[in-house]
Amino acid sequence: MDLSNILSISGKNGLFKLISQGKNNFIVESFEDKKRFPAFQSDGVSTLDNISIYTYDDTIALGKVIQAVYIKQDKQPLEYKTWTDAQLRAYFKEVLPNYDEERVFISNIKKLYQWYNILLKNDLISIEETVEETEPSEEKAVE
Repeated sequence: MDLSNILSISGKNGLFKLISQGKNNFIVESFEDKKRFPAFQSDGVSTLDNISIYTYDDTIALGKVIQAVYIKQDKQPLEYKTWTDAQLRAYFKEVLPNYDEERVFISNIKKLYQWYNILLKNDLISIEETVEETEPSEEKAVE
């Protein structure tokens, strides 16, 4: 599963596909409505392959967590919008038992579930035999 061309933009809902990269901006396309527009680094652009989830031991690449949800859900969408915070955390604990409950917030879990559904809807999730673990890092902006 290649998440290097899939972007998250701060303040914008959903995920975006990187279409082109210019000197000062990126041309992105929304997965929801297929509209294209420019995005700038100052907009808080991050590629999904640079995002990790905190665990008590280390960090786990977002792609690996999404694959775990994909397997647990048996390749079905996740109907999480009516769940309570406790249900959201309990399900996430089943997917990633050792996640750091102090540093992974409910908003992070909801966003991950939303991203999972978007990736699933666009047939972008695949199971790979070897998924690289990322070193501890913060979200990085696309360069």
